[in-house]
Amino acid sequence: MSVLLELGEFGDIVIDLLLDYAPRTCENFLKLCKIKYYNFSPIYGVQKDFSFQTGDPIGPESLASDGGSSVWGVIGGPTKRFFPAEFHPKLKHSDRGTVSMATAPAAVNPDERVCGSQFIITTGDSLDYLDGKASIFGKIVEGFEVLEKINNVFCDHKGRPLKDIRIRHTIVLDDPYEDPPGLIIPPKSPPPTAAQLATVRIGEDESFDENEDPAVAEKRRRDREAKAQALTLEMVGDLPFADVKPPENILFVCKLNPVTHDEDLNLIFSRFGKILSCEVIRDKRTGDSLQYAFIEFDEQKACEQAYFKMQGVLIDDHRIHVDFSQSVSKLSDSWRSTTTHKRKVAATSRGFGGSSQLEKKRQYREQKYSPEEGQQRNDYVFDAHSTLKPSKYDSSRRDSHYRQTHEIRDKEQHRSWNRNSDKRSNREETRYRRSRSPDQYHHSEHKNNRRN
Repeated sequence: MSVLLELGEFGDIVIDLLLDYAPRTCENFLKLCKIKYYNFSPIYGVQKDFSFQTGDPIGPESLASDGGSSVWGVIGGPTKRFFPAEFHPKLKHSDRGTVSMATAPAAVNPDERVCGSQFIITTGDSLDYLDGKASIFGKIVEGFEVLEKINNVFCDHKGRPLKDIRIRHTIVLDDPYEDPPGLIIPPKSPPPTAAQLATVRIGEDESFDENEDPAVAEKRRRDREAKAQALTLEMVGDLPFADVKPPENILFVCKLNPVTHDEDLNLIFSRFGKILSCEVIRDKRTGDSLQYAFIEFDEQKACEQAYFKMQGVLIDDHRIHVDFSQSVSKLSDSWRSTTTHKRKVAATSRGFGGSSQLEKKRQYREQKYSPEEGQQRNDYVFDAHSTLKPSKYDSSRRDSHYRQTHEIRDKEQHRSWNRNSDKRSNREETRYRRSRSPDQYHHSEHKNNRRN
């Protein structure tokens, strides 16, 4: 039961696992190697003639690192990140090339130690200090010259090699354990993530000059980190592309007086050229000035003149500081809104066969109820949009039917109103007659009868 670790230009090492002494630890290590969990993991914690450490996929110096996880944590979630460490009394850190899991006190019981994914390889003999603190599960059988190279590399004060040493690939030579449920084995080695690329110092394909100026080396390291961060922002959608550059016609102004307004800056800087926009950034909640602004000129030359002329100028009793803007928020907002608009158009537009002028024919069977037969029957097949989108002729017929229906309804309402009016007038006349004296009432009745 062995595993081969490829360390790039440093060489390969082969680890024999001690299944009889640490079966659960060996199973965890084998399965992590099988799912390529250790790919691109950096080597760190190098202590000459003592040991070095690896197994954290990102590296302990990165803020994105969680310290690694066991295979059961990869499958079941953070609650299963660690498992109890196995310590066998016969296993000691007495020989060079001893492989053991790094352990830590358990959160619930400090007397119990737990393991995750990080492991240690010794580069010295008789290291009794690690006994009881690191759980031994294997030994190096091939690649001792690789251990010697790692033991002699240049490192910083934290034990991190100046030139990256990483596990490029893991090969399981023999696996006697069954795969746990839910274990996903990738078909090939996955590429390094953006978080892993962000921790690269000097790659294996780069030359390292011991006499190089530290300032130059630091500048190159910062440029590499900036590229990695830009790539991460591109992947999450905050930047249109990693190599985006800020516009050269926007000036950044800071150290402003809180009483300075947009109109004041616009008036002062307009002497250098046409200004497209001038905005003092304010707090969204209170509306107070944050004492910096962005001024966008129509031409780059006007922006350069303002940069050289306005440095340290006194505005509202404050000496301002100007610089070329490094913000790409406007470009990102414009790109994001354009992309969102394209997606909405693509989602709502109809088309077929790659053309927006074509539409897939949709058909259905119209269901009608037949009173004679007393049952539901299906009529012949109609085209969908012949019913959904009626023609001009159908629309005119529908409008004509609508007008006729309303005319009939209006006539019926008018007749009903006339009948009600006649009834109302008869009732009022009868009420008037009854309100008079009986003699007058009979006299009027007699006149009406004579007339009739």
